[in-house]
Amino acid sequence: MSHRLWYISQPMHKRLEYARTIAFQAGELTLQYFYNTETLAVERKTDESPVTIADRETERFLRQKIAERFPEDAVFGEELPNSEGTSGFRWFLDPIDGTKSFIHGVPLYSTLIGLNRIDSEGEERCVGGVIALPALRELIWAGVGLGAWHETNRGEPKRCSVSKCSDLAEATFLTSEVITFDKKNRREAYNRLEKRVHLTRTWGDAYGYALVATGRADVMVDPAMSDWDAAPLLVILEEAGGRFTDWKGNPTIFGGEGIATNGILHENVLEVLQGCHQ
Repeated sequence: MSHRLWYISQPMHKRLEYARTIAFQAGELTLQYFYNTETLAVERKTDESPVTIADRETERFLRQKIAERFPEDAVFGEELPNSEGTSGFRWFLDPIDGTKSFIHGVPLYSTLIGLNRIDSEGEERCVGGVIALPALRELIWAGVGLGAWHETNRGEPKRCSVSKCSDLAEATFLTSEVITFDKKNRREAYNRLEKRVHLTRTWGDAYGYALVATGRADVMVDPAMSDWDAAPLLVILEEAGGRFTDWKGNPTIFGGEGIATNGILHENVLEVLQGCHQ
């Protein structure tokens, strides 16, 4: 069995299919709160980021579903304590990515599931990922060797493909929050990249990465990311024909930062950002 085909295993395939199912179900759960945000209590975590009962209940739902079907798997999530496993598979959960959008009634939030597997040499690799956009009725998913796919309520799944833009001057650049560049002492990098592109928008969080994966944007950059934010993105972007790396160009979900592009523009973006890297 080839190195690549090892990942297209029956255990991985079953988990990816299940991830798609429970991501959709979890998204439906979030909508019960999303349409009643005026009564939704918002708390602040130690890092001052917002959290709601919707975040916690959605992650609790996902953990319960995974435990029912794959009790031997490890589960890491944003809101609840991690659980270790023995199977070699590890799930990453972000129940509501884009909580600030969510609590303001903006439909650009998502539910994220990433699936990693530890190979025979003890190396952990991303093998599957799902981005559910409940309020937009979209689902984007990918598995290693299976391609990246985009599902909507308007028809059958379609293969994801990144854009063919080859000139930064014509590119659309997205990010989550400009202020994060200030917090990470990287505002100069943002300014330089913004000057090089055609259009800049804060259509951020996982929604921005979904736009890159489906060819609706060309570049997405975040100077700060958690593992569960990035977990589904590497495999989705690569299977869609693009790239996802940290600011050094390493393809990883553990870099604490992220760059997604259509692949063609990646080295140009890295050059701009690395010139200002602190």
